[in-house]
Amino acid sequence: MVCRGWRSFAVGMAVAVAMPLLAACDSRDSGSQPTRGSAAPITVEINQSRDQYGKMAILIQLTNTTDTPLTVTGAQVDSSLFDGGISWQPSKDGLELPPQQPKSIPAELPAAACGAPADASATIKAKLNYSESSKEPVEETADATDPYGVLARNASELCLAAEAAAVATMVLDPGLEVAADGSTAVVRLVVTPAGATQSLTIESIDGTTLLAETPSDPWPRNVTIASGDAVRELALRIRPARCDPHAVAEDKVGTLLPLRVKVGERQGLVKIAASPELRGRIYDFVTAACVPAG
Repeated sequence: MVCRGWRSFAVGMAVAVAMPLLAACDSRDSGSQPTRGSAAPITVEINQSRDQYGKMAILIQLTNTTDTPLTVTGAQVDSSLFDGGISWQPSKDGLELPPQQPKSIPAELPAAACGAPADASATIKAKLNYSESSKEPVEETADATDPYGVLARNASELCLAAEAAAVATMVLDPGLEVAADGSTAVVRLVVTPAGATQSLTIESIDGTTLLAETPSDPWPRNVTIASGDAVRELALRIRPARCDPHAVAEDKVGTLLPLRVKVGERQGLVKIAASPELRGRIYDFVTAACVPAG
């Protein structure tokens, strides 16, 4: 780094003042590592795409704030909302971060720590292993940001799903009953009580990016399941929620049925995934139903 005018400034100054100035001018050229008071070479942000949401995974976005390429060989995010770290498994050569550029890496979520307090996500720590070309690897711990509340939302849904599963098993039957005119179909939600003392209430069922209810045959609401109940099948008549050319081709969560449920003190969304067999049948139905008649 060039400190213009330093020599003229230093003339006549005391050595005790000049030495810190000289150190500041030479710090970047010396190749020394950043101290706690300096900006972090890599910033960490939590995000989640629709694809990750369906797989219970997140994206860890790493941004290189320096003017030098950095190679990341390890990344882990720690939050008390989860049992264990959220880790990214690197390839053999690691991940190269270009100068001043971000890259996102996927990481699977571990089990949620359901006893954690509601504000446990206030502090999220990231552990990074990275190196600059021709320099020794660096291990660093830094704060991570979660501007969209991804970790809190996912932890809440995982804990709700665990409590709901203790009350009843809920699955989508692999069969699909398509109406004679092909415009609607019926998918069945099978609910099998599991013997827990708590009850579960399916307050409502949301549509997806691919499926919607038919106004003449709305989906059931406020269905309560308790221990000792018989197996129940909820028939859901569906229609395409959209018919643009990309509806099926770009689908990520269209066959992930969101149930709004309440179990004890917990309330929120539980997502029921279609099996590969049913997913294929739904795609075929939507494709056919969206073809104009005649």
